[in-house]
Amino acid sequence: MKLADRMSRIGTESAFDVLARAKNLEAQGRDIVHLQIGEPDFDTPAHVTEAGIQALRDGYTHYVPAVGIPQLRDAIAEHISTTRGIAVKRENVCVSPGGKPIMFWTIMALCEEGDEVIVPDPSYPIYESMARVVGAKVVPLPLLESRGFTFAPEDLAARLTPQTKLVVMNSPANPTGGFLDKTDIEAIANILRDHTCYILSDEIYSRLLYSGEHYSLAAEPDMQDRTIILDGFSKTYAMTGWRLGYGIYPLDLMPHIDRLVVNSVSCTNAATQMAGVAALTGPQDAVNTMVAEFAKRRDYIVDGLNAIPGISCIKPLGAFYVFPNVTKLGLPSKVLEERLLNEAGVAVLSGTAFGEYGEGYLRLSYANSIPNIQKALDRIEALARSILG
Repeated sequence: MKLADRMSRIGTESAFDVLARAKNLEAQGRDIVHLQIGEPDFDTPAHVTEAGIQALRDGYTHYVPAVGIPQLRDAIAEHISTTRGIAVKRENVCVSPGGKPIMFWTIMALCEEGDEVIVPDPSYPIYESMARVVGAKVVPLPLLESRGFTFAPEDLAARLTPQTKLVVMNSPANPTGGFLDKTDIEAIANILRDHTCYILSDEIYSRLLYSGEHYSLAAEPDMQDRTIILDGFSKTYAMTGWRLGYGIYPLDLMPHIDRLVVNSVSCTNAATQMAGVAALTGPQDAVNTMVAEFAKRRDYIVDGLNAIPGISCIKPLGAFYVFPNVTKLGLPSKVLEERLLNEAGVAVLSGTAFGEYGEGYLRLSYANSIPNIQKALDRIEALARSILG
């Protein structure tokens, strides 16, 4: 059977492939340290879990409005209005089963063959995958280690054309931990004001920031009506398995997004949405504790990597990833990923899993305990020394 041509353009997330291979090795008796998967190693806060359980008992087991229940949409609107300093109403909010549908629906609604989508590189691979599926041309925007893995505004300006339909931004960023501060955002907004494209601002890691303050492009003058904010609960509240995210849309896009929701998922799980209400409106202690622990682990893994011959690593400002430079080891990133898994028992991701500009780098998640991080560092150092001779 011949599949549709679009299936040849769809990508994937290699983290799940590496996880499967790591689990295979574990089934054979190997000890593997998992630094490949992008999810917090904390439990969902207890009051959030209890709210979800209580919602099931209270009958939240049926269909709900496609774009979300009013209680959650209101809570999200208030949260975004407060944290981003912009006016958001319930009518701007679309609740989704995770963050990926917001990417998919946005790109489906806006982009088609002949359009151009500017995507940071390296970045989360689903941006590029979804743009290619709809037939759009992906224009990579290099993130530079010399700039703390951010892009130069002039590089963005050079890539904008009359065909540019969407610009994707992600700060704090996966896989690099790079962060665009207010000065960066202001410079970017000054460039984008001269164009008519939309902006998808992925802010899923906005609470996982170790210095500075998160600032959204939507807060810039004249930018809110062209900016879609993507955020959610997976990273901040350790709710990856609950599948709960949301998008903040300009009002004129909402009817079209509503139709895409109806045509794809009908709605997001009702009880999960009530857990989301509890997450946003309840105590934030668990989030603060988690971020403080991630900060300790970040410092620990950065110091450890910089002590290994052939590896250098700048300190990320957000998220829970490091993106060390491994060019001095003299191996392609993908080969190094495979050798670390098969020979050293450390599961990491090649930088090229996130784009062509990821060559020469690896992504390691420090969503693991310090003892396991130290075990991984010891194994990485042993392999690095053997490679260097």
